[in-house]
Amino acid sequence: MRGLKGAAAALLLALVVVPAGGTARADDYPTRPVRLVVGFAPGAVADVIARSMATRMSQSLGQQIVIENRPGAGSSLGAEYVARAPRDGYTLLMCTVAQTINPAINTLSFDFGKDFAPIMAIANAPQILVAHPSLPANTVQEMISLAKATPDGLPYASSGAGTMSHLSGVLLSSTTGIKLTQIPYPGSAQSMNDVLAGRVPLMFGPAATVWSNVQAGKLKALAVTQPTRAAIAPEVPTMAESGVPGYSAGIWMGILAPTGTPAEIVGKLSRAANEAVQSPEVLSLLRLQGVDPLGGTPAEFARFIDAELKKWAGVVYDAGIRK
Repeated sequence: MRGLKGAAAALLLALVVVPAGGTARADDYPTRPVRLVVGFAPGAVADVIARSMATRMSQSLGQQIVIENRPGAGSSLGAEYVARAPRDGYTLLMCTVAQTINPAINTLSFDFGKDFAPIMAIANAPQILVAHPSLPANTVQEMISLAKATPDGLPYASSGAGTMSHLSGVLLSSTTGIKLTQIPYPGSAQSMNDVLAGRVPLMFGPAATVWSNVQAGKLKALAVTQPTRAAIAPEVPTMAESGVPGYSAGIWMGILAPTGTPAEIVGKLSRAANEAVQSPEVLSLLRLQGVDPLGGTPAEFARFIDAELKKWAGVVYDAGIRK
């Protein structure tokens, strides 16, 4: 009987120490190339930043990180693939804010909040609420007053239902109690053209896209949609500074692994990612893209993702666009 108890104890110990989903060992990880899956086509901002991060992280880890593009379904195809991958640290996901919006709009075959282990938030691409010069409002508060005095609400251009340019307006409406009416377009180029022409007075656009038109006097910048001022437009106040506390609608990016990846491997990847995002070459690329660096621990990123999932679920519900 004693021998059986000893054998059972040894078996239980073995089950405890073997990582879920495989036999990945953190002490010698990685021993082969790592795949970083990007849910967008080559050339997209997320893809460009992923490639820069992969190059720098490869130097720290001593193994190549290979980019694998799997676009489709608003980046959900790539996320689904990684969620089903072995939990050994060799298949990672370059995620964006889209992953926290998609579950509220579509029925997915995976649970974004449960099927991934956060590694690190890489960067945030700030948006700016811009207006045509003809709009009689030069600040967010003046725009809010104008919207309250407009029975049908102020129209704003978006690049389609469910996009950040749309949901940013829904979030501002619910936060301030004003009415903003979305004017959807097939894409960002068409929406930008109509705002520049004065056919629609407002839009939420990526800072890197709209800033040149602000500098040229073709648009007015009312506020940045992230909690801190944007490096590309430091003189533009945030929504909080403009009297809308708690408002945040940034286009952020980060790295995830499948849930169950050993914590030691997640930690090693997080350290390599933090070193990469602070490296001169990556910082230079981020500045060129008009993107602000982030960084931080896996636990901090996990709390951030949880908050984003809850926030965008409420915004999508308010927008009434569940499919």
